[in-house]
Amino acid sequence: MFRTLGGGDLTSNRTKGAHPHSVTEMCEEGGRLYTNALRTGRIARADVESAPCLMEFALLHPDPDDENWLRPVPPAVALAQRLNPIEHEITEQRRLSIRLSDAFEPFMAVSAQVMTTTDSITVLEGGERINAALNLATAQCQSEMLTIQPSGNRPERSLIQGLDRDRLLIERGVRIRTLYQHTARHSPEKLAYAAQLSNGKAEYRTIDELVERLIICDESVAFIPARDDQQVALELRHPGLIRYLIKLFEFLWDRAVPLSTGPYETASDGISEIQHSIAKLLVEGHVDEAIARRLGMNVRTCRAHIAKLATALGSGSRAQLGFLIAQSGILKQKG
Repeated sequence: MFRTLGGGDLTSNRTKGAHPHSVTEMCEEGGRLYTNALRTGRIARADVESAPCLMEFALLHPDPDDENWLRPVPPAVALAQRLNPIEHEITEQRRLSIRLSDAFEPFMAVSAQVMTTTDSITVLEGGERINAALNLATAQCQSEMLTIQPSGNRPERSLIQGLDRDRLLIERGVRIRTLYQHTARHSPEKLAYAAQLSNGKAEYRTIDELVERLIICDESVAFIPARDDQQVALELRHPGLIRYLIKLFEFLWDRAVPLSTGPYETASDGISEIQHSIAKLLVEGHVDEAIARRLGMNVRTCRAHIAKLATALGSGSRAQLGFLIAQSGILKQKG
């Protein structure tokens, strides 16, 4: 929760009751006034009486030269003021999880000695239980974490948590290897995330398509989703399953290319790398939604690529497109 900051006479109980909202839900009037203040460098105190939230959220401060005017706080500064407490809280919680895992480590060792075959697969239901198991596994990870992360929009808080977790792992000497789809090359968020951690201990590669998420810590535990809504996961501790999943990861890793090589451009045949991947899945009979999910893009973008592919091959229908793809030989050229 964001904490409301005091704003003098403009934040009386009466106005708070008539104008409530959180800082993540900027009202239309507040947004308009803040924009004008940023453009002009200041705004009259009387003009903001209709939007006391601007003072509550510390987006304006008194003009030292004239008490009748207010000056805008730069958005980058205001954002940092909001994010710093969140990042600090996450870091403290992560450190607490490490201390808790250290306290329980002797008991975990005893439990592992008596673990039966049926205990090697644990069903985790609900986001809270899944995250708790992941936090414990990453806190105990000592050598390497392997992850397969199909593309998707991650909320800001999730990105901060991931960045904080990975930094702590790297500080402990843990190597991180992550696989994305090629579409990650066009994601500023993923490129910025990787740039902050690419220091030899963290490596990022991309491949044309991925099916599901996978996280492996050392060679002892792995996590895979058990339902599409990500609310049920399987925690795997069977040595045979872990070895199999590591071999699968290495198979994909060897065929992937470093994220740092930049976005893919159109190939010599006029068809892009992404469109080659789409053509392959079209011929295999996959529908648009399944293709989009496997390649890490939304359905609208997928259909736009299909339309470009149809234009390039001179197709007038979906049925004809599959025939023209097979006849053109573009899939053989890729192989």
